[in-house]
Amino acid sequence: MRRPFACFLITTLPLVALPVTGLLAPPAAAQMMVYDPANHAQNILQAVRALQELEGQVQQLAHEIQMLENMARNLETMPVSVAESIIGQRILQIEAVLRRARGIGYSMADIERAFEAAYPEDYGAATPGAVLVEDARARWRQSRDAFRETLEISAAALAGNEDDAGAVRRLVTESHNAAGALQAAQAGNELAAMTTQQLMQIEAMLAAQHRAVALEEARRLAEETRGRARLQSFLGSGD
Repeated sequence: MRRPFACFLITTLPLVALPVTGLLAPPAAAQMMVYDPANHAQNILQAVRALQELEGQVQQLAHEIQMLENMARNLETMPVSVAESIIGQRILQIEAVLRRARGIGYSMADIERAFEAAYPEDYGAATPGAVLVEDARARWRQSRDAFRETLEISAAALAGNEDDAGAVRRLVTESHNAAGALQAAQAGNELAAMTTQQLMQIEAMLAAQHRAVALEEARRLAEETRGRARLQSFLGSGD
């Protein structure tokens, strides 16, 4: 009875072991993953370089944007002109007073003719006394009008000093707070224009004053000539 069981066990043992061996064997399609430290480090270095290049491009774009913003500020103009209306109005006002000049005015074409007529170099002995008196009155009126016009021009020049001072203060503030180079240049130009206006006003006042003084001096000389003519007329009539 023992021998047949032993034979049966030996006979069946290989049959049981075969499936176990087949299960433990690795599949033919499986592949092993190999870690390469050098390749991994190279990949990291390339990524860092790409990131640095991208950061440099971002900084360059930021600089270009800042430059464009600065250019836009430099090209920004002043919202309004501070001095334009003041300068134009003041100069026109003074010109209107100059154009109203009576007698001998400021026209180069008319001065010589009008001066010779009002202030003759000599009177003839036969000049009537009434003509001498009328000429003297005309010259007196011219001198009087010239001094009055001098006062009018001075008043017109000084009438807006408070406005001029306010405009200058505002322009200085605009220049100080200018957003860019163009606004600062415009404020400086308007300050220069205000200075030019002041110089033109001074020029007009000096011209009016010199005109009044010249007419008064001419009147004095004409009166001397008139006195000699009257004396000659009186002496002639006495003979």
